[in-house]
Amino acid sequence: MRGDGIFKRKDCDGYWLSWVDAQGQRRKRKAKGSTLGEARAALEAERVRARKAIELGFTPPSKESFADLAARYLAHQKPRLTDKEFERQSLIVENHLKPFFPVKIRDIRRGEIQRYITERSLKAKPATVRKEANVLKHMLNLAVEWELIPWSPAQRIKLPKPPAGRVRYAQPTELRALFEACPPWLRPIVALAVTTGMRRSEILKLRWLDVDIAHNRILLPQTKNGDGRIVYLNKGAVRTLRAMPFDSETKTTDLLFPDVTPPQVSVAFTRACRESGLLDFHFHDLRHTAASWLRMQGADIHTVALLLGHKDLRMAARYQHLSPAFLSEAVGRLDSIFDVESPVGVPEESAQRDQLTLSA
Repeated sequence: MRGDGIFKRKDCDGYWLSWVDAQGQRRKRKAKGSTLGEARAALEAERVRARKAIELGFTPPSKESFADLAARYLAHQKPRLTDKEFERQSLIVENHLKPFFPVKIRDIRRGEIQRYITERSLKAKPATVRKEANVLKHMLNLAVEWELIPWSPAQRIKLPKPPAGRVRYAQPTELRALFEACPPWLRPIVALAVTTGMRRSEILKLRWLDVDIAHNRILLPQTKNGDGRIVYLNKGAVRTLRAMPFDSETKTTDLLFPDVTPPQVSVAFTRACRESGLLDFHFHDLRHTAASWLRMQGADIHTVALLLGHKDLRMAARYQHLSPAFLSEAVGRLDSIFDVESPVGVPEESAQRDQLTLSA
């Protein structure tokens, strides 16, 4: 030993350095110089680099295990999520993340996270893997915020490409046939879904106190993403709500559809689709239909995202698909800008000659 942090090995020449980095890990490497002075200078440079990193906020990592972080994370998330979303995240943490990372937080490396994503991609759909990876990233980001680790090893990891969103939406003729095939109790549920874009769960949880017909709106206290939002009503939605039974015995806290369960809606809707000949169409596609026709009537993507309650514009981007007829009509609007008899940049004589050629 040639002083603290400098030593020699019997199996090779030169000096070796030993120091603790900003993550609290013991590091060793061979000094590039051949003299003791050069080794000391190199060691001091490494120590200065570690001190600067710590001063910038890179605190030494905690000795807590990933299981400890998981318990702390779930306790943190419970009051911030809906019961359904909390249950989903709990299953991800307990069934997948904890078994794969039976180590201390400080020992998790980016390569291990990437291996988790690769192995899970062989068993689960891309959307599922992305959800699990995002939960892991959130956990590690909170670990940084809680000063358990200096930085997150999940930064810049490569996630599976998200699947393309469904592009199925119903045409007016298909909707009319679907309404006729629906049993009477299902028709107002379908009507609200296609006129407002609300989810099935949001419709079935509606209470009369959430409905404000006087101002053509519904106030949803909590949605799938945990936030409340305002649903604006068009004439069709208002007509549907006014037709529903409401008398002096109805309480404002009563549900609009008290005796209907999600499975009942799914089964009855599937049967109605089959009877009406509407193929490859699910209840959630009614929400797609509302968004698609909003786009085709000129609503921009930001408006669609706000109306449907999307936090991320990428979720609403799937609704940019339009029917071929609409695209053709949109291109045809260019005729009002350019003179079709004399195309831009083409002399009048040339345009007339081309017209004669086409006529011939």
